[in-house]
Amino acid sequence: MAGCKEFDLMPSLTQQRIGRLSMIGGAILFWALMVAVAIQDYWRDGGQNLWEPIFWESSSALVGSFLFYLQLPVLTDRQLLQTPRRWFLRQIAYLPLVCIGFIVLTFSLRHGVYALCGLTYKHDPWLEVFVYESIKLSIFLGLFYVVIFGVQSYVFLLEEKNNAERATKLLQVAHIQRLSQQIQPHFLFNALNAISSLMYTDVDAADRALSRLAALLRHTLDLGEETETSLERELELLHAYADLMLIRFGERVSISWQIDPQTLRCKVPTMCLQVLLENTFKHTVEKRSGLTQISVQANLLADQLQLIVEDDVGHLVTGPSSNPPGIGVHNLRQRLAVMYGERGRIQIEARLPAGVRSEIILPLQNEG
Repeated sequence: MAGCKEFDLMPSLTQQRIGRLSMIGGAILFWALMVAVAIQDYWRDGGQNLWEPIFWESSSALVGSFLFYLQLPVLTDRQLLQTPRRWFLRQIAYLPLVCIGFIVLTFSLRHGVYALCGLTYKHDPWLEVFVYESIKLSIFLGLFYVVIFGVQSYVFLLEEKNNAERATKLLQVAHIQRLSQQIQPHFLFNALNAISSLMYTDVDAADRALSRLAALLRHTLDLGEETETSLERELELLHAYADLMLIRFGERVSISWQIDPQTLRCKVPTMCLQVLLENTFKHTVEKRSGLTQISVQANLLADQLQLIVEDDVGHLVTGPSSNPPGIGVHNLRQRLAVMYGERGRIQIEARLPAGVRSEIILPLQNEG
């Protein structure tokens, strides 16, 4: 899951910009439409000064924008948006004040500009102006509120969806790290048990095993809390573990490495191969006194990475009486499901005439 530790805030910011730009764009288009209609009516009535209808609508747009700016905290209140009824009732409650403020400011601005130009701005009697403008403005604001509510609700929905996705990814990361931390103590316990058994039979081998364990732990600490690493680094960890097991079991085991060089930069879950190899030693090598041949493979399959750990003598017990998979394999299966979904899987199956084959299929991802 590349990039799970950092989350980009750009989607949320982009959604906010979409909301603002849509409202600004809608206001500009509406103003242009009103200017065009006013110019047509003005010419039809015999008007000669083109600047007058443009100024009338521009003054309305200017005052309307100022009042809209004052209303912005209420229009974008997230708590109110979650209850549409309260949101609309709040806008309706402010509507009389908005109408009065719009008429007073707009007509004062028009009278003032006409007076500066040495002209007189003529209009219908004030009562008729208040009634007509209030009705027109109420209809316009009603449509405007519906549009604003729709846009704000859509942006709010996108942000909530984005927050839910980020929360899910954070939960996945925490889950993966918890599973990885469970594997490491389990592996260390098995390694110390192996060294403990050598202390009574071969002190030199136990000493070499402790050295390899130290190197192995150093590799593990270098990985820190990473959930993914390159196959090359994973193989370094695996070689250290294999050396430790070879010291313990001596001539009872032989390991061959068949690694496609092109796979070394591919990304894999941390300690995934170590889990499979440890499973082979636990269920096959430890239970036999004869030679066990183990093969570790890494291959490219189109857009997938194939990792295989198999032996030539193991037996896979199936049925109701079979033992459930160990904690390592169980956690690895969970990690693959969380990190890759259906694109990542692990399969353990019996070979004919004998042997057990453990295979991991991952989506192809190169480091960097």
